[in-house]
This record gives sequence, structure tokens and C-alpha cells, in this order.
Amino acid sequence: MLGYSQILHDALLPNWGRPFPLILGVSTAYLCYYWTCVPKRPQLVTGPAFKSFLQKYCPIVTEKFYPTPWCFGGRLQTVFRVLLKSKPQLSYRNELIATADGGQISLDWSDNEESLRYPDSASRPTVLLLPGLTGNSEQTYMLHMVRQASQEGYRAIVFNNRGFGGEELLTYRTFCASNTEDLETVISHVRNLYPKAPLLAVGVSLGGMTLLNYLARKGKDTGLVAAVTFSVVWNTLESSSSLEEPLNFFLFNQRLTYSLCKAINRHRKVMESKVDVDHVLKARSIREFDERYTSVVFGYKTCEEYYQEASPDYKLSEISVPLLCLNASDDPFSPCHTIPLDVAQNIPNMALLVTMHGGHIGFLEGLLPRHENYMDRVYRQFISAAFEHPEELSEICNTGDHWKSTTPR
Repeated sequence: MLGYSQILHDALLPNWGRPFPLILGVSTAYLCYYWTCVPKRPQLVTGPAFKSFLQKYCPIVTEKFYPTPWCFGGRLQTVFRVLLKSKPQLSYRNELIATADGGQISLDWSDNEESLRYPDSASRPTVLLLPGLTGNSEQTYMLHMVRQASQEGYRAIVFNNRGFGGEELLTYRTFCASNTEDLETVISHVRNLYPKAPLLAVGVSLGGMTLLNYLARKGKDTGLVAAVTFSVVWNTLESSSSLEEPLNFFLFNQRLTYSLCKAINRHRKVMESKVDVDHVLKARSIREFDERYTSVVFGYKTCEEYYQEASPDYKLSEISVPLLCLNASDDPFSPCHTIPLDVAQNIPNMALLVTMHGGHIGFLEGLLPRHENYMDRVYRQFISAAFEHPEELSEICNTGDHWKSTTPR
């Protein structure tokens, strides 16, 4: 019996041992590639004054970004963020505010009354957060941002798009990236409640598009001390084309379209007076949904007209507040060739921070990327810099205003 076992052991050992050198070689080559080619410092494009401010108070802009080694590609970063990122347990105070057209907006407040840093509620710095398409205050990236703002002593408010915050939809209108009326209502409401509290706005994906369109439309009269966007779509037509590529269509476009149609069906009764709901529900892409619902409800003749108006890339020179925008070059929603680097380098109050990897709202780092990521760290450092050093930030605004007054139109 012992002899048989020895014979079996001797026969199997060589077979088991053969794959190990191959696995070791492949793993070594992969790690060598990762450490050599993947971690890079982000590209920071801005004027000298803003650059100096960011390097001084947001040191992350000069550091290498080390994306998660086993999923550093853009699509993988985008998918695994949804699957892996932790969901902090937070409680909100909900407020419904009325709109001029008879609708209502749901705001979720994290008042942070326990703040030791800013015990006076009247002057407590406030962060207004705008989630992405189909998003709300329960998205993991929103929860992390709210928690981080609270940890810094600030108040946070999540502006839920109509129909996505759990509230009843009173009119047939939800939202579109080009329409800033609801955002204007929300900012005016917050400023009236806390006129002494500095207010900073943060937009993610579609929320960032809405924010940029608001900033461009309002010029100096924004009510904000600064703004920041993450994974914003710069050119909606190009983004739509990218999301209609086969793999992107399968991974992202179909899922988002399903969520949009689900919301329309949930509010079917109030929608039927304006659109053919059954026709909308047959949409199989975001573009088809926008053709059948968004462009119709918001008065555009075509979907292309809406996409042109929603794109913020050609409006940046109209923005006056200090603005930081984080994008990844491999974002499947916002192709790298659409990131307006040439424009940003000529606008003193705007800074573009572009990483090689990160995907769409991904920016995962570490072997088990469940908690705070690169995007969260950029966010935390920037809001702290903006609130704690307002005089220096104001100088950047003045530089931008001088540039606009001396630049030929």
C-alpha cells in the first residue's frame, strides 16, 4: 500500500508542479506592467494662481494615483464601484420644497448639529450635493461624501432629482441636464435659510452637467463660494455615441435606460397628460428615452438639440466661481478626447484634474476597494481648502474676473 501511494505521489507531483512556473511568470509580468505603467500623477490643467492654491491645500493633485491592481481599467472600475463600495449608515432629515410649476423637490439634510468645529448653525459651511443620472441620496458615493462633510464639521444637503428621492411626482416633469430651474430654486432656498453660511456645490456625472450649466448661466450671481464636479460628461452627443458601443451598451446603457423607464412607469398617471408612456417604456437606450421623454417634456424640437444645449464644454468661459473638475481618461461615459484641456488652461478660475484610470465615478484604489477612494480624497481636500481659506480662493475669482474683462469676445 505504501509503495502504491509513493508511486501515485511521484506520478502526480510533476503534473501539479508544471503550471506554477507559468502562473508565477504571468503574475510577475503583470505586476511589473502595473507598477511600471499604471500608477501616474494626474494631469492638472489650470492657471498659475489656482494651481498654487491646489498644490498647497490639496496635495493629492501632485500624488500618483494607484488604482486597484486587479481592476484598473475604466469599465472594470465603473462596474466594481457599484458592486463593492461600502454603504455608510446615515440618517437624513427630509424636506420637500415647492416649485413654481406646481412640483416639489426632495432635499435630504445632514445638519450635523453635533459639529464641534462649527457649533453655530447659522454660519456652518454647507455642501450641496447633486447625484448622477437616476441617483439620489442613497447612492454609495453620495453617502460617503455626506459622511466626509460631517466629519469635517460641515452641513451636507443632497438635492434629489424630481421623482428619484422617494417623493410623489406632482407634475410630468422630472429633470434634464440643461434645465437649471430646480437647482436655482434649491440654492435660493438654502441661501435664504442660512445667508451667513458659505455654500459649495458638488455635481457627480449628470449632476455635474447641471451644475456647470447653472454656473455658466448665472455668472457671478451663483450664491456659491466654489464648485467641484466628478466624472462630468462634457459633450452629450459624444457620450451618447460612446455608450452605444456594444460593450458599453450592454454594461451601462441598458441598465440606466431600464431605471429611467421604471421611474416613468412608477409615475405613470401624472405622465400620461404629456407623453405616450407606452412608447417611452419601449426605449432601449438613453438616447431613445431622451427622444421620447426628456426632449418632449422640456420643449426641444429634437434630441440632438437637447444634447447640444446640455453639453457644458462650450460654456466654460462664462463660469466665474473657482471650479475643480475630476475626470478619468478611460471613462466610458465621457471619452478622453472630449475633456476640454485646451479651454481649461486659459480659464484662471477653473482646474481640470485628469487621471489615466478611474472609469466613471470609480477611482477605486487598494486591494479591497470598499471604502474611501481617490475621488473621495479629492473631494475632502478641496471642500476643506475652499471653506478654510476663503480669502485666497477669492483672489482666484478676482483673477478670473480680470481675465474675462480683458479677453476679447
